[in-house]
Amino acid sequence: MEDRRRIPIGSDRAWQDEANCLGVDPDLFFPERGASTREAKEVCRGCVVKNGCLEYALENGEKFGIWGGLSERERRRLRRQRAQGNRGTASA
Repeated sequence: MEDRRRIPIGSDRAWQDEANCLGVDPDLFFPERGASTREAKEVCRGCVVKNGCLEYALENGEKFGIWGGLSERERRRLRRQRAQGNRGTASA
């Protein structure tokens, strides 16, 4: 499970240095199934790098945890919405 909590060495992670979650227990962002995500999302709420974090998770297919203030389910929904938007743009 530890590998899901760390960003791979060599990736562009300069945004992490400004993240609100820097120094926060990573377990907060990887809650057990059915546990509340409220506290993690609250940490993300005012974060200046929230969008960069979210884009990192989307680009790298992160399937677990809270990234950029969104849960796995919320990121899946966003991916679908973006894919539908891209298909609509391509066919127009």
